[in-house]
Amino acid sequence: MSRTAPTAALNRGSRASPKVSQNDFIYEEMLDAILEQRLAPGTKLSEDTLGEIFGVSRTVIRTVLQRLAHERIVRIQPNRGAFVSEPSPEEAREVLQARRLIEEGIIRGAVRNQSPEDIQELNQSVAAERHSLENGDHEAWVRLSGDFHLKLAEIARNQTLSAFLRELVSRTSLIIVQYQKGAVSPCSCDEHSEIIEAIAARDENRAITLMNTHLQACEDQLNLCENDTKADLYSIFAKPTRKTGKSRGAK
Repeated sequence: MSRTAPTAALNRGSRASPKVSQNDFIYEEMLDAILEQRLAPGTKLSEDTLGEIFGVSRTVIRTVLQRLAHERIVRIQPNRGAFVSEPSPEEAREVLQARRLIEEGIIRGAVRNQSPEDIQELNQSVAAERHSLENGDHEAWVRLSGDFHLKLAEIARNQTLSAFLRELVSRTSLIIVQYQKGAVSPCSCDEHSEIIEAIAARDENRAITLMNTHLQACEDQLNLCENDTKADLYSIFAKPTRKTGKSRGAK
């Protein structure tokens, strides 16, 4: 795993909420499996298998897969079916370049709009990241590291930038699980802490520089030649559903 998290995890509302539709529930389960790196790039997403796992028809699964395909997380091939996207090295570079541009705008907004409560929440998020690393909880670390970037987007109060980041977050997760090299390091937590300090001090230029360095560290840890192994759908979705956090409004 790279030293910089795939900014992966997107917040969501309680699964028990009656407002969450069947399609949304399945969509978020599948998105989580991808963002938390339990579902590898290139994995075939059989409509029959997924329908059996979730107890729904192929029509429901097809709708969810089309939604994921629209976000470029899934690739649908005629006469072959759906697969988790496998970003090319060129696409990986483009996505990471886009991340730098989008997150610069987010940082500017976060610096201008942040409150003491926001800074406290960001610090708590980094503390939780460190705790997950110390306990070897990789999935929690991925989720929390992603929450950090997505929280910055919330603080920036720019829904358009947040929407762009949301898609890039998902695609970055696929890129990292496909091309990452090396091991998880607490350095990413240190980088997040430095970014928080710059934002709290309203030092816009320093915060942007630190974010760019943070994202560059992610790219430096990629070997844009290697692929990962495929995963079994039953084993991925058989695990107990974890508790969820806040309602969804993306390294």
